[in-house]
Amino acid sequence: MSLVKMKELLEDAEKRGYAVGAFSVANMEMILGAVRAAEELSSPMILQVAQVRLPYSPLDIIIPMMVAAAKSCKVPVAVHLDHGTDLSCLEKALELGATSVMIDASSKPIEENIRITKEVRALADKYGATVEAEVGTLGKSEDGKGAGKAIYSDPDEVERLRSETGVDAIALSIGNAHGFYKEAPKLDFSVLKAARDKTNGLPLVLHGGSGISDDDFRRCIAGGIRKINVATATFSAVEEAAGAYCAGGGRDYFSLSAAMAEGAYKNIRRHMLVFGSDKKA
Repeated sequence: MSLVKMKELLEDAEKRGYAVGAFSVANMEMILGAVRAAEELSSPMILQVAQVRLPYSPLDIIIPMMVAAAKSCKVPVAVHLDHGTDLSCLEKALELGATSVMIDASSKPIEENIRITKEVRALADKYGATVEAEVGTLGKSEDGKGAGKAIYSDPDEVERLRSETGVDAIALSIGNAHGFYKEAPKLDFSVLKAARDKTNGLPLVLHGGSGISDDDFRRCIAGGIRKINVATATFSAVEEAAGAYCAGGGRDYFSLSAAMAEGAYKNIRRHMLVFGSDKKA
């Protein structure tokens, strides 16, 4: 149990037909809530932080904290740097103990995406770490801001990225987006099916999990999604829990801390049950 490579979790998810939740965290309370949910449900889990969040959760503090939590956890946990955009940041995360990194070169032409992903693959291999990459771009950036046009994944490019880089997992754009959705997303399951058919069982990843319906989650999992990212929903749950505590007249810091951990726990636990990862540890 404890700290593992993300590849191991995704291989088991592929074998048994579920998805592993990848939960973005920003502080100790969120990590504690996530660990509580994972242990209670006997669910494997991925703890992650995105490069764009590092001004608020410095890399040399948040990664060691996640690694320490994973090592003491009773279920398998991978530690992941999400949406890395430069090699130096990815390398630092690996040095600090992350067992997985994502390189996001999805906005570049496929040839450049492949070149960059190969560099990251070579780097990660030195640490025995898992590599995730992406084809296609989501409508918003990782921090949920902006309103750029989504570019759906081209299944042929997904296959090229897999075959030419040896990447362990690929994130798709099928109508999903980072942040909360203004209206219910319309996922294009034909893109998922075509990518699945061309990649021969490669674990596929769904970003932008906050706000996707439970039915669509299950349909994605049935179609080959093995990792689902959840960030905004957990941040929001923590904020709401803290707000409710303060609105109720609470003024004790440690009770506030417990309320934030509880908010993270409830949201993460709910998603684990939807993803079918409970009792899989």
